Amino acid sequence: MRAIGIIMAGGNSQRLKDLCKLRAIAAMPMAGAFRAIDFALSNMSNSNINKVAVIAQYNSRSLQDHLSAAKWWDLDRKQGGLFIFTPFLSRENNYWFRGVADSIYQNISFLKRSHEPYVVLASGDAIYKMDYNDIINYHIEKGADITICYKDLAGTDKNPQDFGIIQLDHEERMAGFEEKPLEPKGTTASLGIYVIQRSLLIKLLEAANADGNYDFVKDIILRNKNELNIFGYKYDGYWSTLNSINAYMNTNMDFLKKDVREMLTTPPYIVTKPKDEPPAKYNYGADVKNTIVASGSIINGTVRNSVLFRNVFLGEYSSVKNSIVMGSSYIGKGCVIENAILDKEVVVADGKQIIGEPGNPIVISKGQIV
Repeated sequence: MRAIGIIMAGGNSQRLKDLCKLRAIAAMPMAGAFRAIDFALSNMSNSNINKVAVIAQYNSRSLQDHLSAAKWWDLDRKQGGLFIFTPFLSRENNYWFRGVADSIYQNISFLKRSHEPYVVLASGDAIYKMDYNDIINYHIEKGADITICYKDLAGTDKNPQDFGIIQLDHEERMAGFEEKPLEPKGTTASLGIYVIQRSLLIKLLEAANADGNYDFVKDIILRNKNELNIFGYKYDGYWSTLNSINAYMNTNMDFLKKDVREMLTTPPYIVTKPKDEPPAKYNYGADVKNTIVASGSIINGTVRNSVLFRNVFLGEYSSVKNSIVMGSSYIGKGCVIENAILDKEVVVADGKQIIGEPGNPIVISKGQIV
């Protein structure tokens, strides 16, 4: 192995509102049967990075339950494997993680006990498929200290104000960096994916901590930008991050497109912790088009342009359009669901209507009875 992996999975976005009230963003259900973190974890495993740390913080119970068996990502190993780090109190430290740099520093023994020369740092709330070896090879070729993966947002529905915007010279060397600028100077957004030498990362973390600095972008990258060779690596594939309700809705809907869905259906595969349910059942009268229906679901009504997760029941004469229905939800007879997100274990009584607006879906939180 040339690299170890670190996946940052501690985020808890207020913009996801009730969807993240009881779960971390990295644990958000995706594409019918997956979790957001499955994409970064699968990318690590598929890139032959077999020693991976997941750093969690907020609402991590469901995330830890999902990661309880590392074998699904081929990370149940005697050498290497999957490590899950959460905040802990000690005689020397009584803080929660105060930033990305601090969360890694508090687990710096993971870096010091490793022997691989490089570290791939990624976020657990982004949806994409990538071979990290391409970035590592680029990093070595450039003689870089830090390589930042970026994507040009021009022509997409993503707002550059929501991302870190990187400026590059003709050699792809970083010339500037703005974190969520009000007036962006470009559209090249950092994807929060970095490659850095392990020994250098240890040195930078120790220096930042000694000065009371805890932020990775501000205190590691920007503070040292004049002393380090920092390069950008352009990624042209599909990428989305779950930073809002609309982003979550649109990302799931993207999987109704053939080219995006191929991330799941072509090798190397994105894998998840499996569930032992029977295939979806379509009863007489079911009418389903352009929809992902996960295993264990029973469909009696009409479904259009939607994503239905595991064990969803849809009653007779009911319709679901342009919506997401998460696992173990029950929709009775004669219901209308449009432009909505139903969290897990929602019950919709017979004849009820839940109708949102395009671009502004209604969110029904977990376990509610409507």
